[in-house]
Amino acid sequence: MEALTTLAHLLQIATTILVVASMGYCLLVLVSAVSFRLYARQKLPEFAPPISIFKPVKGLDPGMYEAFRSHCLQQYAGDYELLFGAGSHDDPAVEAVHRLIAEFPERRIKFVICPERLGTNGKVSNLIQMLPHAQHEFLLINDSDILVSPRYLERVMRQFAAPLSAGKAVGMVTALYRGRAHKTFGSILEALGIATDFQAGVLTAKLIERGIHFGLGSTLAVRREALAAAGGFEALVDQLADDYEMGARIDRAGYGVRLATEVVETSVPAYDWTGFCNHQLRWARTVRDSRRWGYVGLIFTHILSLAAINVLASGASLLSLWLFVLVFFLRLGTAMQVGAGVLADRQVLQYLLLLPLRDAIGFAIWIWSFAGNTIVWRGERFVLRNGQLVQPIATHRDQDADQDAKVRSK
Repeated sequence: MEALTTLAHLLQIATTILVVASMGYCLLVLVSAVSFRLYARQKLPEFAPPISIFKPVKGLDPGMYEAFRSHCLQQYAGDYELLFGAGSHDDPAVEAVHRLIAEFPERRIKFVICPERLGTNGKVSNLIQMLPHAQHEFLLINDSDILVSPRYLERVMRQFAAPLSAGKAVGMVTALYRGRAHKTFGSILEALGIATDFQAGVLTAKLIERGIHFGLGSTLAVRREALAAAGGFEALVDQLADDYEMGARIDRAGYGVRLATEVVETSVPAYDWTGFCNHQLRWARTVRDSRRWGYVGLIFTHILSLAAINVLASGASLLSLWLFVLVFFLRLGTAMQVGAGVLADRQVLQYLLLLPLRDAIGFAIWIWSFAGNTIVWRGERFVLRNGQLVQPIATHRDQDADQDAKVRSK
């Protein structure tokens, strides 16, 4: 009994220190949100070079055609083309691309079949095979479900004309995003996490690290020369976090990375509970392998969970309850500043009361992410080592199918 009391006392001290430190992180988030708003007011010179937009596709999700259309409705002074890449003519997205071509005959839209699997990352494999079909010096890659405003290209490309310190040329521009949830619990929780947790971390990294040094899959606008200097798409063909790595490699190659003032929107799938947990765990382990020490430091982002543990460890002391209430309102404040303020995500206010539950699940997944190296991606289970997809792990069904094939061959 005495040992349990001692353990509870130590846990109380540890969580009190962590909660106070986490309050400092919340203040950094608030400052970073204000800083981004000031950054967004910068006036940049006109810059509208020709662009090749890459849209690797696999399957057709709800809202995807609307996202395709948004790229054809750009108010952009320069020329641009759209390249869609799929693994086969049988992909469900193919029909949607042909429909898009029929609806916008004035746009230069190409469909490229990418039959080869050049590595474990199918998206990057498609990009390698799409590249020879691109006409322009500037390339823009974004996920197939990204919905953009009519001024998206204008606002992204102007960042290439921004001055950077040390005479660096801007090699990449990336962008923040919000999630559009469907009406499943998993989809709502994921969209809430994107707006109040993940993007808050991006803004804080920009503030602390004095700029962006990585990419986000919502937008990867690059100069060909910067991409080539970073090793090209080929260097990413086995990387799970290909977007992060592309930006990091371009940064290391001596080019600058800028964050666009445009916020785009991604469609969050209608996850069931298993799908939600698999995606969150894949996301967590991807970040863990990409930014190891930064990922450990994410403990300071789990402020509500730490405060709740502090209440339990202290036996609901007055100080712990006071801390919890203070932390609760501070967490709500950061969520509204980033989610509703910076990202203009209306769902944040709608589902704000779910935030403590989402944070508790996020804390559990953060802990769980240290317990292994396997992830589920596109229905396959992989081993993740140093950010690379090493090999698919055969499921019992796959093993049974292989065994049946061997028996038949005999």
